[in-house]
Amino acid sequence: MKEKIVILFICFNFYPVKAFKFIKKETLFNKVSFLYTQKNDSLYQKKYLGIQKLFNNARYPEALEKALPLLKSDLDPEISFKLNFLVAEIYSINNNHNISIIHYKNALNILELENNSIYDLNYDEYYEVEKIRTYLKLGNEYLRNSQIDSARYFYHKTLEIESLETKSLSYQASASTNLSGIHRKDSLYDLAKQYAIRAVSIHQKRNNKISEAAAKGNLASIFLDQNNYKEAKKTYKEALDLIKNESSDRALRVKENLYYNLAYNLYKMKDYEAYSFQELSYEIKDTLRGKEIRRIIEKLGFEYDFNTQKELLEKKQDIKLLEEKDRANTIVVISSLILIFLLVIITYYSLRQKNLQIKLSKTELLQSQKLDKLKSDSQVRILNATIDGKESERKEIAETLHDSVSALLSSANLHLQASVRQFEGDVPIEIDKTQKIINEASAKIRDLSHSLMSSVLLKFGLNFAIKDIAEKYSNSELSIDTQIGSLRRYDQNFEIKTYNIIQEFINNILKHSKADSAFIQLKEEEGSLILEISDDGIGFDKKKTFSKKGIGINQIYARIKMMKGKFKIITSKNNGTIIKVELPIQEREYV
Repeated sequence: MKEKIVILFICFNFYPVKAFKFIKKETLFNKVSFLYTQKNDSLYQKKYLGIQKLFNNARYPEALEKALPLLKSDLDPEISFKLNFLVAEIYSINNNHNISIIHYKNALNILELENNSIYDLNYDEYYEVEKIRTYLKLGNEYLRNSQIDSARYFYHKTLEIESLETKSLSYQASASTNLSGIHRKDSLYDLAKQYAIRAVSIHQKRNNKISEAAAKGNLASIFLDQNNYKEAKKTYKEALDLIKNESSDRALRVKENLYYNLAYNLYKMKDYEAYSFQELSYEIKDTLRGKEIRRIIEKLGFEYDFNTQKELLEKKQDIKLLEEKDRANTIVVISSLILIFLLVIITYYSLRQKNLQIKLSKTELLQSQKLDKLKSDSQVRILNATIDGKESERKEIAETLHDSVSALLSSANLHLQASVRQFEGDVPIEIDKTQKIINEASAKIRDLSHSLMSSVLLKFGLNFAIKDIAEKYSNSELSIDTQIGSLRRYDQNFEIKTYNIIQEFINNILKHSKADSAFIQLKEEEGSLILEISDDGIGFDKKKTFSKKGIGINQIYARIKMMKGKFKIITSKNNGTIIKVELPIQEREYV
């Protein structure tokens, strides 16, 4: 009995691997393009769509025969990625895991190459999900190929990427489950429990009760292996409680395994309930088997029964009278109508149940996506509130220094000058020194006021303020040129935020770019301000820069997002940097 339980658990533990085989009705990556180029009816695109159609219809040899020559063509990255992934899927379905691994790795290399050449906020999320998915696929292939170390490596790569995206969490849950199975097979129970608990946690976040119950079953089986029967019993029952009201085929399969393993656990505890749970396991197995048999009967049984009855009636026609023939025909017609009516009702009910499940799944997914969006928006609002507070405080301090403190010093200086004129002889040296100190203090306060908030911006607007930045920061090592369109005066807060964004970009050029020249373009176009800043510096690695937890680039991104703008950076090492920003204009309000 124990051998059967262990085999059942291993199959069940790796069940999530199946869950990520290609779904025939799904279109691979149809909505996202690598370089955000518009889709066209190119020859290669048409060929790929034809291959994909063959794949979806399970015509794998024909799909492979057309795909392999196309891979040798000069394809754009999008088609090349999708085609390598599709070829890897075909080889995986046919259990040729070595070649499948090669094509999954080709797809992974294309992903990483494209991500290093361009940065876009939406593409970064797409890249993250597909990279996690490809890592999981590679881990599964190595596992099926019995290359455990390589499988473990790619499962760990799957878990290293932090993501809140629903699909990413699903892939990471599968990786955690499979790692748990690997460590359990090696009797490394602490590690096996660690990954099993992680899988349970992920399914709880996704509110997927069937998968959570399966993951808890894996955890309970680890306790069972350790002879911790009490904890195993508790965990098995928690898993069963999660899906006690579920009746789908998958839920029944999970229940069957849970009841069987719980029965064995109770048997080891010498608990009389063991046989009751074993019977429940057998009943569910019989139910699943019965469902499969009924499906076959629904397809073939009715015709067979009808033909049998017809043959019997034909034999009776030689014996019975002509009146009995009419009655027999009437019975056959009525029976057929009843069978057809029952079949229609069963089909309608089955389709209705499936539609309800699909709607429920979509609703859960939408709710999860809304929660993720609310979390992201909340973080952006908190950061923007902090930035707005700093800007408001800087403005108030600058105005106080300029309007009050500076005025007081000027007044004090005037009084001293009046006092000097009252002396007929030499003026005391203390008065002379006091005047110098007041003049120096006035100069420092004026400089501090300008550094806190540009007086040029407040008085003359963005046009002159940006030129003032370029003139102020230009030196013998860096030349900053500007091309400013015909700009109006806008809402003061909008001007301050735009000015601070530009100033932050220029500070980054000064600190990090090692550029000889930089260029600022700013113009108004169709209700938006269009900003482009470029330099001929050393560029940078976007992947490393945007993964840092500092304020700089995150502050700029948060500010632009809160202003409902668009933000894009194109850069690579030793090829300079181009920054493009588009901000919807906020008009000045007149009292």
